[in-house]
Amino acid sequence: MTAERPDAVEPNTGLLLFYPYRALESRVLTALAEAGFEITLAQARLLQRVADDGSRLTDLAAQAQVTKQTAGELVDQLQRRRYVERVPDPSDGRARLIRLAARGREAAALAAPVVATVEAEWATHLGPESMTALRAALTQLREITDPWA
Repeated sequence: MTAERPDAVEPNTGLLLFYPYRALESRVLTALAEAGFEITLAQARLLQRVADDGSRLTDLAAQAQVTKQTAGELVDQLQRRRYVERVPDPSDGRARLIRLAARGREAAALAAPVVATVEAEWATHLGPESMTALRAALTQLREITDPWA
């Protein structure tokens, strides 16, 4: 990692991918909190996976890599705070979909420009060619790492 520690192990690629994501996530959560949105990290990680037309709880749990029980508790919390709502699934009358409620859409709308700002900062730091190459490589890597892509 540094010249002072020759025995130090370089972080693996997964960690190198995680560090900027964590920084982005922190900026978004800070902006949301400053605007009066009370959303925890765990809630945000589930909330960002809600599809535009709604998601089943089992899908959200799988995508967030949490148990169905944990996902259910997070959805309950988000529903109490009016970020999501449960609606009947038009394809299966017994099932329910979780979809963004008006307040959830407001939070997403506030988060989007924060994400754009952070990405612009990264592009400035890396330069346009490196940023384009990074996005291309990550998009290609997603083909083998994201079963929901």
